[in-house]
Amino acid sequence: MLLADKVVVVTGGGRGIGAALADQAAAAGARAVVVADIDLAVARATAQRVGLRGTAVEAVRADVGSPADLDELARRTREMFGFVDVFFSNAGIAAGAGIDATARQWARAWSINVMSHVNAARIVLPSMLERDSGAFVITASAAGLLNIPGDAPYAVTKGAAVALAEWLALTHGGRGVQISVLCPLGVRTDMLVDALNAGHETARAVVASGPVLEADEVARCAIEGVAEGRFLILPQAQTATAYAEKAADPEGWLARHRRATAVPAS
Repeated sequence: MLLADKVVVVTGGGRGIGAALADQAAAAGARAVVVADIDLAVARATAQRVGLRGTAVEAVRADVGSPADLDELARRTREMFGFVDVFFSNAGIAAGAGIDATARQWARAWSINVMSHVNAARIVLPSMLERDSGAFVITASAAGLLNIPGDAPYAVTKGAAVALAEWLALTHGGRGVQISVLCPLGVRTDMLVDALNAGHETARAVVASGPVLEADEVARCAIEGVAEGRFLILPQAQTATAYAEKAADPEGWLARHRRATAVPAS
């Protein structure tokens, strides 16, 4: 799926990977880019930058945890530009807590990191399947493949996001619609920097696991992966190696990572 002359929607598009995806979609020749974010001010700022490329662009406030907001996002896109050709279901959150995270934290992580993708797929995939054309891209995380210490709601829901993408690809792949899942390791975004500054174990583990990329590097990799028809898009080569090692020897992989994340006795 090439993005030239396509209508592209990016959720979580105001900052980080989402903002970079919006910019890179315009650079790839998209006819229109819709930047959706729960913070309308940052969505507008991103849209203004993207518009400098000469691409038609619109900023929309949307809480992806709300199915009604996603319905409205799709409706407004159709009214302004036509059917969605490429949907980057990118918005995500961290919880910063372990198994003892509150019920509210678990519910919000599930709502944003999993159900937002489910509801977006329900809304935009039918028209793509009718037209035998389109791409639906979930931003998960390397944590969805390899897990991560510290943040249990994040690790669990990102794993579910990968599983959802696999189910969509199994069910709808080969019908003209490209399903992809983007699984970066460390990315220099506000989420990671803020967590590092707060001393979160998860953020330290991310930085120790491999090179931290800039958001635009990840976005370029995503655009290339979609253009090449890849399901699993891994911006860092270390992820593929670690994922293969985990599959080949789950017990040994767990033992090594337990040692690596063990807290020294005081």
